[in-house]
Amino acid sequence: MAEATQILYTFKELAEILVKERDLHEGLWGVYVKFGIKAANVGETDADLRPTALVPVLELGLQKFDAVNNLSVDAAAVNPAKKYVKITTAKITKKK
Repeated sequence: MAEATQILYTFKELAEILVKERDLHEGLWGVYVKFGIKAANVGETDADLRPTALVPVLELGLQKFDAVNNLSVDAAAVNPAKKYVKITTAKITKKK
């Protein structure tokens, strides 16, 4: 079997992974991407220059959403808080 060279995720899957990694248990959270923009004159030769926009990805993360959609998940559904049961010990006294 060939070795995988790429592992792809949907935006929703990525949001779920990040919510779990940050241990978020409430709220609607979705994928956030911050882009930059730069311009340059680019061409194969100096006689064939074209104005070109360069759009790098500057940041990836999570942001709060108002509704669940293809970019977001409900943290309570995909990463529910663990319920802990408090265990107490009874004090046993001996009768005299």
